[in-house]
Amino acid sequence: RSQPVASGGGLAQSGGSLRLSCRVPGLTENGCGIDWFRQADGMHKEWVASISQDGSATYANSVKGRFSVSKGDSGDTVDLQMDNLNPKDTATYSCKTDPHGGAWCADTSNYWGQGTRVTVSS
Repeated sequence: RSQPVASGGGLAQSGGSLRLSCRVPGLTENGCGIDWFRQADGMHKEWVASISQDGSATYANSVKGRFSVSKGDSGDTVDLQMDNLNPKDTATYSCKTDPHGGAWCADTSNYWGQGTRVTVSS
């Protein structure tokens, strides 16, 4: 069973940048897309961005123009570049496989894995 592992979080100042990474063993071999989500304290989890198997990306309006999702340089990873951060971006970020890429992708999408905390100070 593969579980996503998100990393790269930390503390940033308003206007700063962070780069997150999501690693899922088997991701490249099975050709899955990746969905990024975030959850602020006391709030529901919200979708942030997605990258499909063919590399096309979509973004929530709240991050469009500031965040960029791409396939990582190392295998089985997807990166989320976050620029021009603001305090509203403070949340725990997590990732999971998109369930539409086949049986392995669908099964793996049931597992969230460990998220990574992003804190943006004003």
